[in-house]
Amino acid sequence: MTTKTKRKTTVYPKSVKPIREYTNAVLKPGKNNAKLGGKITKGPWKGSTIYSLTLTERSTCPKSCHHWDDCYGNNMPFAHRIQHGPALEKKIEAELTNLLKKKPEGITVRLHVLGDFYSLRYIKFWERMLIEHPKLTIFGYTAHPEDSYLGKGMLILNLRYSERCVIRYSRSKESNGIGQLYAAEESFEGVSFDCPEQTGKVASCADCGLCWKADKTVKFRSH
Repeated sequence: MTTKTKRKTTVYPKSVKPIREYTNAVLKPGKNNAKLGGKITKGPWKGSTIYSLTLTERSTCPKSCHHWDDCYGNNMPFAHRIQHGPALEKKIEAELTNLLKKKPEGITVRLHVLGDFYSLRYIKFWERMLIEHPKLTIFGYTAHPEDSYLGKGMLILNLRYSERCVIRYSRSKESNGIGQLYAAEESFEGVSFDCPEQTGKVASCADCGLCWKADKTVKFRSH
């Protein structure tokens, strides 16, 4: 058994971008990420355009994360990790407003390429965004346990906005179809499906959509 590293942030601290000094958009076009893709072509979110948000691994994550030591962020030296906090939320809000004016058909935000939900206030921020922007959809994965303080907050989001919000818990468990949806490791043997993008069945998330429409657990290959 390995022990958790004492490191509480990324192994690339110079890649963390202070929000007040960051002049680029924090919501990055999914088309710039081969795995994500651009405009969604299948499922209930068809026509929506994908964007992504990258935070700082470990500093926003629960220490219980089973990939604390071998986070795939360890292999992403050039990623822009955006400093989290109220200033980031303000910038996200402004960007969402502008993007939805340009794309009234809708946008989908992938939370988070790196990092995790860091506070209840941040979860409530996304709830407010869902309320204020009916054409906004969000999906992602979290290392927070479903019965933890923040895990319960995300469960409420999944239940209240089930057609527009899907946050899967990173656990090797079978999904119950009512808010508690899971993303498992490849060794999981329960009811599940393999990520079609990883198995080459689709080109990107935009060409699939199963993570936000299927009530089964998704399995991902080890990184």
